[in-house]
Amino acid sequence: MAGTIRKSARRVTAADVAEAAGVSRSAVSRAFTPGSYLDDGKRRAILRAAKRLGYRPNAMAAILQGGASDLVAIFAGEMPNDFDREVAAALVSGLNAIGKWPLVIGGDEATARRALANVLRYPLEAMILRSGSLDEGVAKSCAKLGVPVISSGRILHMPGVDNVCCRNRDGMADMGRLLIEGGRRRVAFVGGPETFWSAGERRLGLVTALHAAGLTLSADAMGAYTVQSGYDAAADLLAGPPFDALVCANDAMAIGALSLLRDRGIPVPEQIAVVGFDDIAMAAWPAFNLTTVRNPIDTLVETVTDLVQRRVETPTKPDETIAIDVSLVCRGTH
Repeated sequence: MAGTIRKSARRVTAADVAEAAGVSRSAVSRAFTPGSYLDDGKRRAILRAAKRLGYRPNAMAAILQGGASDLVAIFAGEMPNDFDREVAAALVSGLNAIGKWPLVIGGDEATARRALANVLRYPLEAMILRSGSLDEGVAKSCAKLGVPVISSGRILHMPGVDNVCCRNRDGMADMGRLLIEGGRRRVAFVGGPETFWSAGERRLGLVTALHAAGLTLSADAMGAYTVQSGYDAAADLLAGPPFDALVCANDAMAIGALSLLRDRGIPVPEQIAVVGFDDIAMAAWPAFNLTTVRNPIDTLVETVTDLVQRRVETPTKPDETIAIDVSLVCRGTH
């Protein structure tokens, strides 16, 4: 009938299954509890009734009775570029593979803080922090609640926090040396926001390599780790002193800078070399063929998920900081 409001179906309960199978409520609970003793005949009857009725055990009820939640929160931030999105997707898959169920929190910092305040009401087994700009307040809140933290966007020197980070300085220093060995002497840099820990580390690595060769940065600009910000920063730099190499703190900005130079008819790498950091999938596209530093996502995810498992198994284990090796990927823009 038009205008009739249809009521949603009532969730099937353990009591419904017990009645259908002719057993007690506690027998239904034992049937879905691994290792619990139950007569085989009763177990089969319960499982048949559960299948027929569409019953699934209430996970939250099991948690309240001392079961594991298998819930792991991932604070992914705004994910402004492909690398962040690739990491978030890989973390979800990696956690699923070890039987954990991720709650992904995105958005700007204000939105994320509201979401974090709510998600911390759930019985999390761990919190993974992916934003390099988030302050220590979230980690402190987790510590008060006994929720372990794995930080992979920045190093947090706090009790109960495990850190996973690539060798940002080493990777960018290697890139600087590669450019110097190729004859580049006027090197410009496009960094990220000052609040991004990785941006500072990468700039320091490049400056260290230049200083070792008796050189300094010819020009310096700030981007936002996005393609558009790299495009805009390259335009600003072209208005200043000339340079023969443009080092970008991530691939997204390098792709933006590369696009700007091509729009201006400036040959790459003949006149200006352009390099990035991360080695996102797009960097290998023939249209870009970008020289970069590989920040291996597979290794990052394996390390993070291993730390989650070990921290859950041994909550009192010593805190760890693990550095992930990076490597140069030489393509056609240097």
